[in-house]
Amino acid sequence: MRSDHLLRLVAYGGLAFLHLPLAFIALYAFNGSESGYTFPLSDLTLRLFVRAWERKDIQEAIGLSLSVAAMATVIAMVLGTLTAAALNRDRFFGKDAFTTMLILPIALPGIVTGIALLAAFKLMEVNPGFWTIAIGHATFCVVIVHNNVVARLKRLPARLIEASMDLGADTLTTLRYVVLPQLGTALLAGGILAFALSVDELIVTTFTSGSEKTLPIWLLNQLSRPREVAITNVVALLVMLITMPLILLAWRLTREGDASPGHR
Repeated sequence: MRSDHLLRLVAYGGLAFLHLPLAFIALYAFNGSESGYTFPLSDLTLRLFVRAWERKDIQEAIGLSLSVAAMATVIAMVLGTLTAAALNRDRFFGKDAFTTMLILPIALPGIVTGIALLAAFKLMEVNPGFWTIAIGHATFCVVIVHNNVVARLKRLPARLIEASMDLGADTLTTLRYVVLPQLGTALLAGGILAFALSVDELIVTTFTSGSEKTLPIWLLNQLSRPREVAITNVVALLVMLITMPLILLAWRLTREGDASPGHR
């Protein structure tokens, strides 16, 4: 067997190993047994999906998670784009230190970021709730958008901007008609990744949520309730169905942007 075929086989085996637990969760979501984890499955049913849909606490958790993710994504896209534009070309004192501080929230362990945010909110006498969760998520979502925009800006030929300015366009016109169209897929991919990351976030949310319960916190609370295991499988499958297509779409958009003639 050729070495490249062997490496490909090992890679596929590693991917299968990593995704096997997810496949079992998806399978157990259709399990007719109340225990949730019996194998082989006693029967296949959609009854658990109906029960999950009727649960008000699940609806509230899903609504809160989607609302927080949307707000965190908006904040991240604005701040991430502005910081990327500011740090892309110009050199100034403290640029490297600023860049390092920007990526710290996602580079540090989540528990450190969560404790730091909780201390800051207490110092400012801000009660934990929707906005503290959204701001906490935005701190690391900014990095996702920033990295996508910086990568695209580095491949954006400077001559396009120079040509626009030479033809009489002002800064705002150049930004609107030249720069932003080139950044379109990078912004969309960064926003999608930020949204998916926010929906899945648990550790930072635990420190900033107060009495609010996002979907990951709801799932965590169910671990101590054996009777709710079957419903938990359904909700876990729902989380995967929300986030996995978004991640795949962001990956596809990034590939398309890299392959477009304007970025070669």
